[in-house]
Amino acid sequence: MNNQKQQKPTLTGQRFKTRKRDEKERFDPTQFQESIVQGLNQTGTDLEAVAKFLDASGAKLDYRRYAETLFDILVAGGMLAPGGTLSDDMTRTEYCLFTAQEDLETMQAYAQVFNKLIRRYKYLEKGFEEEIKKLLLFLKGFTESERNKLAMLAGILLANGSISASILSSLFNENLVKEGVSAAFAVKLFKSWINEKDINSVAGSLRKVGMDNRLMELFPANKRSCEHFSKYFTDAGLKELSDFARNQQSIGARKELQKELQEQMSRGDPLKEIIAFTREEMKKANLSEQAMISIIWTSVMSSVEWNKKEELVTEQAIKHLKQYSPLLKAFTSQGLSELSLLLKIQEYCYDNIHFMKAFQKIVVLLYKADVLSEEAILKWYTEAHLAKGKSVFLEQMKKFVEWLKNAEEESESEEEEAD
Repeated sequence: MNNQKQQKPTLTGQRFKTRKRDEKERFDPTQFQESIVQGLNQTGTDLEAVAKFLDASGAKLDYRRYAETLFDILVAGGMLAPGGTLSDDMTRTEYCLFTAQEDLETMQAYAQVFNKLIRRYKYLEKGFEEEIKKLLLFLKGFTESERNKLAMLAGILLANGSISASILSSLFNENLVKEGVSAAFAVKLFKSWINEKDINSVAGSLRKVGMDNRLMELFPANKRSCEHFSKYFTDAGLKELSDFARNQQSIGARKELQKELQEQMSRGDPLKEIIAFTREEMKKANLSEQAMISIIWTSVMSSVEWNKKEELVTEQAIKHLKQYSPLLKAFTSQGLSELSLLLKIQEYCYDNIHFMKAFQKIVVLLYKADVLSEEAILKWYTEAHLAKGKSVFLEQMKKFVEWLKNAEEESESEEEEAD
């Protein structure tokens, strides 16, 4: 038997060098820039030829790696250093967005160049949006004419959906806002955008990315008021944008007020304090009584966890509304306010299926509590009701309305006898 340890096999062979393609390629945009600049110098101002050149070059050049360089050249003629100045040590071209004519038609043609490029090379989409955000942060480094062209281009691109309205967040940069650069740029941008689409389309795009309530941030904190915003953009010929911002602020104020009222009710604050607070806020926000009663109703109905069983929810609602009837009464001094409240009740009972059978009981309770008058109820019944659940609610109210009419007739005949 052999006592010697058996030798373990060893791996032998040639050690291969790392392949060129596996090595991390150094970021060097010089050659890429020279190729793009040369092509743009050859195509000149013929933007159709520019689009064809860019389409063909994507097959030979690394657009994915040098996307920022590519967009810098197309916009400013060369690579941009931080702050928006052109890098001195790089080749540049005179054929770019910043050297083009400052008119809407030329900017629309440039927008087409970018659209074709991104449609052809879909992976450039995100990089392009990041480029626009960066360019907006560099606005102070550009001339007024360059800013105007960029604003018009951005407006057109926003209108055709090439970029999202989230790019506007760059305009809220403190330094740009403080020096008035953001607001002036926004004027040109929104004019261009609204020229391509309408204010409703613009509003939809802003809402989609939560920019609809942030437009005031285009101004410094000491000028961040609806009045200043409205005057600035109306004077600049953008009244529709002023109206939109005013409406947004009003909606925002109402939501805040409703939330605050709801919290006060949930905490069980005294009704006297809630009424005083509501009157003050109504005056401050310049709200009508009709608008106010709608907010109060929503707050009252949102401040409690409702029972899921239909037979129990009516009883719970009556008890809850009885408690808050003085608050409702305080803001239904006008016939129109009573009618607004009735319509809100109808809408609520229709939208919340468990309340369908509770409508009549709620109306009777509020009639007895002097919140709703017989005139308002009769007007609602005969002509002013909504289509929502109409047949169900009118049927529920039939007997009570007949009783109201009879009581009214008896009252009139008694008055005639007394005369």
